[in-house]
Amino acid sequence: MANYDVIVIGSGPGGYVSAIRCAQLGLKTAIVEGRETLGGTCLNVGCIPSKALLHASHMLHEAEHNFAAMGLKGKAPSVDWKQMISYKEDTIGQNTKGVEFLMKKNKIDWLKGWGSIPAAGKVQVGDEVHETKNIIIASGSEVSSLPGVEIDEKVVVSSTGALELGKVPNKMVVIGAGVIGLELGSVYARLGAEVEVVEFADTVTPGMDKEVQRTFKRLLEKQGLSFTMGAAVSGVEVKNKKAKVTYKLRKDDSEATVDADVVLVATGRRPYTDGLGLEALGVEMSERGQIKTDAHYKTNVAGIYAIGDCIDGPMLAHKAEDEGMACAEGLAGQKPHVNYDVIPGVIYTHPEVANVGKTEEQLKEEGRAYKVGKFSFMGNGRAKANFAGDGFVKILADKNTDRILGAHIIGPAAGDLIHEICVAMEFGAAAEDLARTCHAHPTYSEAVREAALACGDGPIHS
Repeated sequence: MANYDVIVIGSGPGGYVSAIRCAQLGLKTAIVEGRETLGGTCLNVGCIPSKALLHASHMLHEAEHNFAAMGLKGKAPSVDWKQMISYKEDTIGQNTKGVEFLMKKNKIDWLKGWGSIPAAGKVQVGDEVHETKNIIIASGSEVSSLPGVEIDEKVVVSSTGALELGKVPNKMVVIGAGVIGLELGSVYARLGAEVEVVEFADTVTPGMDKEVQRTFKRLLEKQGLSFTMGAAVSGVEVKNKKAKVTYKLRKDDSEATVDADVVLVATGRRPYTDGLGLEALGVEMSERGQIKTDAHYKTNVAGIYAIGDCIDGPMLAHKAEDEGMACAEGLAGQKPHVNYDVIPGVIYTHPEVANVGKTEEQLKEEGRAYKVGKFSFMGNGRAKANFAGDGFVKILADKNTDRILGAHIIGPAAGDLIHEICVAMEFGAAAEDLARTCHAHPTYSEAVREAALACGDGPIHS
């Protein structure tokens, strides 16, 4: 029976990154994972496979809509769904094998099986109990459904089932206009499905900048998605491999139904802590099922820590990674810090959507004096050349100090462009600092500089 300094439960981005950082800092480390492959939800049935399908379907869209204008003549490719799924699986395999290699490289033991904590300092995997000084719970999250909606992963699917459908459906209803629903909905719309999104709120991507929400919805409608907003889904009935979705409109309580070949339930996720034995241990939990921790990721039980989706905060892989590294560094005696004000969010549709920091609505609510610098991608030479002129960069800065408070981008490579602003915010930069930094031409990133210039005397190219 091995004795460890740290055992990490869960091998998703939070877990495996935490394990690697522990090992780098000289702690004898093991990781517990019950799947056949490492990487958790993100690598196996989440972020990575969905990006593969988003990329493939975007290539199809380019061939159908933009190739001819560039002088690339010929028939647009047809969809070989079996091959596309094979490409997705190969992408998953490369990534999960990569994580397994990293475990071996860093001399981290993989304890194969589902873990539980019979007592502080002990982790049980199968019939074996392993002793450890510290336990890091990185068990992630699972799909959260609605009352009256039973997921069978065939007709009524979660994001997991949506990544491995037997064929492209003729009609798909997506319940929920959040990140997952819009990403996967846009994949199937590009592949030829009729996609209708049913959302309880009055806006897509609730909580985001309102101007981005309006632009995003309009661009998705242009791509063929339809939206029913302010609709509370009361049930989904499956008969003869078809589904009927029933919902009630909040504005007038009228009831309606819509038929579909496939229903994607994308109504969010909840912490996954089943089977860990936390209740018996007396680990304090929130009303939402999250593990309660202090600023150093400690639970109320000595030697037990938690990070990622199973604790408070946005359910984002990169947030889990940062927490995993910080938790490891704390165990090694360092004094780490995670700046929760500078955690970006990205939606990988086309165009992409990215944000960091405050929205205008939040700043107004706080009564804070701010200014807005905005620049449209239509004024960006590279974007116009690449048929990617939709969208804009918006930078919010303090009216008095010019310090950057937030940024919102909808447009090409938004998920990459946002990080320039993240670095600036991490260093407390002013919009003028960005505006005075030379940016290569022609690049999409010039739009960021132009938005920063718009916080001062004005942009050059609009």
